[in-house]
Amino acid sequence: MTPNVRPLVAGNWKMNGTREALDQIKAIAEGVNRPLSEKVDTLICPPATLLYVATALAEDSPLEIGGQDCHQNVSGAHTGDISAEMIADVFGSYVIVGHSERRTDYAETDHLVRAKAEAAHAAGLIAIICIGETAEQRQAGQTLDVLKRQLSGSVPHEAKAANTVIAYEPVWAIGTGVTPTTEDVKVAHAFMREELVRHLGEEGKTMRILYGGSVKPNNAKELMAVDNVDGALIGGASLKATDFLAIYGVYEDLLA
Repeated sequence: MTPNVRPLVAGNWKMNGTREALDQIKAIAEGVNRPLSEKVDTLICPPATLLYVATALAEDSPLEIGGQDCHQNVSGAHTGDISAEMIADVFGSYVIVGHSERRTDYAETDHLVRAKAEAAHAAGLIAIICIGETAEQRQAGQTLDVLKRQLSGSVPHEAKAANTVIAYEPVWAIGTGVTPTTEDVKVAHAFMREELVRHLGEEGKTMRILYGGSVKPNNAKELMAVDNVDGALIGGASLKATDFLAIYGVYEDLLA
């Protein structure tokens, strides 16, 4: 954890969830409505088809709702895309940009990710910018080089701690059940903190850096306790309210 930085526990549902899954969002919204919510932020990013109803379900809860991606333009002839303004229009407050699955499946570049983050900021959204190395890059000893390049290329020069979150997701750990050692996470997050301070000055000292990649209730406490880990971006475990709330609940002890 980073001193004086409010943690964020975020769930990325990816391409999962129909109307039936709204019961899970309702349960999460009810489960985070307790004293711990005064110290820890929570977020679920469901599929776009559920965004509006999800924000309604979370209206009386501290739970925030966000999008999984946005187009870099406000509007236009971009069939199938969603703008940051559209997410804000249905009361979303965050948007994930640059997830490794977007970078891989759609060849998104650092330049495009930065443009999407800038679009999110212009719409009043908090951008969660994802970065992380592949297994091949890790084996080649390139982890820190990749993080340096992606931070430099993907984070807007005017980014603030209030409107930007970094999510470190080692690509080889996403959905695999394999996680880095706590020492690996500590080294990566310390490096990212140094880079953020170098690029953004004081803002970089308090910008949240999340860890993502096979975060589960049984490893969350150990991971969240690592220096400069300011929360989690959770994939599969966020689909079930019990798992998400268990991960959120580790802060009961960590912040005691």
